[in-house]
Amino acid sequence: MKVIPAVDIIGGKTVRLEQGRYDRKLSYDVEPLEAARKWEAMGAEMLHVVDLDGAREGRPVNLNTVREIARAVNIPVEAGGGFRKEIDIKDALNNGVWRVVVGSKALEEIDFARDVIENFRQQVILSLDARDFRPQVRGWEKEVDLDVFDVLRKFVSFGARELIYTDITKDGMLAGPNTEHIKKILSEVKVKLISAGGIKNVDHIRQLSRLEPLGLSGVIIGRALYEGTIDLKEAIDAGKEDNTLP
Repeated sequence: MKVIPAVDIIGGKTVRLEQGRYDRKLSYDVEPLEAARKWEAMGAEMLHVVDLDGAREGRPVNLNTVREIARAVNIPVEAGGGFRKEIDIKDALNNGVWRVVVGSKALEEIDFARDVIENFRQQVILSLDARDFRPQVRGWEKEVDLDVFDVLRKFVSFGARELIYTDITKDGMLAGPNTEHIKKILSEVKVKLISAGGIKNVDHIRQLSRLEPLGLSGVIIGRALYEGTIDLKEAIDAGKEDNTLP
């Protein structure tokens, strides 16, 4: 199971949001590029970079910072936040980004989800963010009336091989992952899934790694790394341990 450090950006600075709320922003005294290099040096195999300004505004805002990170490290960088036009996806891919994360537009316009998977294949990964299985879009500030499982099945039918699922109620809270929700998704939808939200310590990594046989392929970690409640090297090792279902 991949352990993927997150670098979240607002105004060119490294931040984390509690439950996706912009009024509950946590800022860290480390520049995004410095953080990216640090996680690479500690053994990260890839990075998850999010332009939170872009997610809110519906267009990439901190793309220069994202490009700088992608060019500075020697590991794959996936980038999300405001990618709602194919031209912006192409721009990111042409400037060193390995894979682009598409969320809001894929939920609001299902045909767009199909088109980007068809046109970009595995250079795009679709992301679904939800509160209690209720999908959220536009920087998690708007709820859409869609069934999580129907949406994920459609994404898979379009050819998506791996998806990202964020439990917003857990994100940035250091309260542990929502294992039951993840198990429910993996039992309903046959796909590789990357989980985000709730990680605080290595025990949480071990807890999730037991779901790898069901399809959990990775976990994104943010706040725990920046606040030192988890060591990245230990987390990566825990993600590689032998897995047995509970």
